[in-house]
Amino acid sequence: MDLFTYMRSANMEKESPLAARIRPATLEEVVGQQHIIGKDKLLYRAIKADKISSIIFYGPPGTGKTTLAKVIANTTSAEFTQINATVAGKKDMEEVVKAAKDTLGMYGKRTILFIDEIHRFNKGQQDYLLPFVEDGTIILIGATTENPYFEVNSALISRSVIFELKPLSREDIKELLRRAVYDTEKGMGAYDAVIEEDAMEFLADLSGGDARHALNAIELGVMTTNRSEDGKIHITLEVAQECIQKRAVRYDKTGDNHYDTVSAFIKSMRGSDPDAAVYYLARMLYAGESVTFIARRIMICASEDVGIADPNALTVAVNASLAVERVGMPEAQIILSQAVLYVACAPKSNACVNAIGEAMKTVEETGNLPIPTHLQDAHYKGAAKLGHGTGYLYAHDYPNHYVKQQYLPYELSGREFYHPSGNGYEIKVKEHMKRIKNQKETGNNELGNRKE
Repeated sequence: MDLFTYMRSANMEKESPLAARIRPATLEEVVGQQHIIGKDKLLYRAIKADKISSIIFYGPPGTGKTTLAKVIANTTSAEFTQINATVAGKKDMEEVVKAAKDTLGMYGKRTILFIDEIHRFNKGQQDYLLPFVEDGTIILIGATTENPYFEVNSALISRSVIFELKPLSREDIKELLRRAVYDTEKGMGAYDAVIEEDAMEFLADLSGGDARHALNAIELGVMTTNRSEDGKIHITLEVAQECIQKRAVRYDKTGDNHYDTVSAFIKSMRGSDPDAAVYYLARMLYAGESVTFIARRIMICASEDVGIADPNALTVAVNASLAVERVGMPEAQIILSQAVLYVACAPKSNACVNAIGEAMKTVEETGNLPIPTHLQDAHYKGAAKLGHGTGYLYAHDYPNHYVKQQYLPYELSGREFYHPSGNGYEIKVKEHMKRIKNQKETGNNELGNRKE
């Protein structure tokens, strides 16, 4: 490296964004992702032992994919090269491969190639890497925000370990913000700034688990805010709002306003008011509420307040929960809106709640009543000799696939727990149950009505 290259590199590092300057150099400095870099985890052990094989990091923006690649670069004895798939072409890869072969031949050192946005490479570009990954010329580290099982060639997938990174928690983001403001070496500690707690909470909420988003906002705040009379730069809630261009909504996740909003959200869906339900959804999303928390509430409402009146409501809610985790914001708000509107507009019934509530109360009051002998399992050793299963009538052998026999413990004979409502699909359920139960009762010895 000549003097000019060195000076250019030093200046770029000095002038680079805060998110790049504060990037950890060691595993111990990394915040979050303990599910893959905890001290007992595979990736931690592999990095510490310098035994890295080909890896693909998959996760949302700002969760540490490039950071982990840089940590590996700082700890490995291998040569480290980085390219970005958005601008690199085949010629760039050919040069990397040639240099890797030379390094391996001359020094016996392998080369780690980090490809950011690897999903941007087309099939031909990905195929070009395959033989060099396979013969060990290159150790591939890919980073992608897209599902690698869809966007990366299966041949590369089969030769790599996939590590999924999760959005950083609010506490993780707050820790990074503290470092950014007060760290004098990598952060902005030399500016003598202080960040107020509500501003930190606001930025942690609004970042959506994206560290880069939060760090960019705090850097802008420190660089553009005038010093106060005490000589310090104060990052207040108002400053944070300006930096991220979003107004704070009064929504303390541990306070009354949080519970009031969630309560209004649930009651609006239960009350079949789609307009109010989607409004409170927007309130929560705007305030940075977790999409997974919202999805859980929708699933509960779909079962608690809709139930069998529209069995599809729970299916919609569950699918929405899975989809928002895969898609992320901002598109996740559309998926949540669909689920909320479906549940709000669905016919309502709390029969499922009442049924399990009455059943649980009965179990608590009566304990483990004997199960009718004919319902007991006859297959385990000695059961048949005890008469277990004897006299059981197989429902599918009878008209309408129904036969009258004792299912509840005899002490509870005649008890009913499920009372279908007169709404939605439960109308059909009610009619069906009435129809089959009103057919001619068939006792244990009345087998003449079996289906032929």
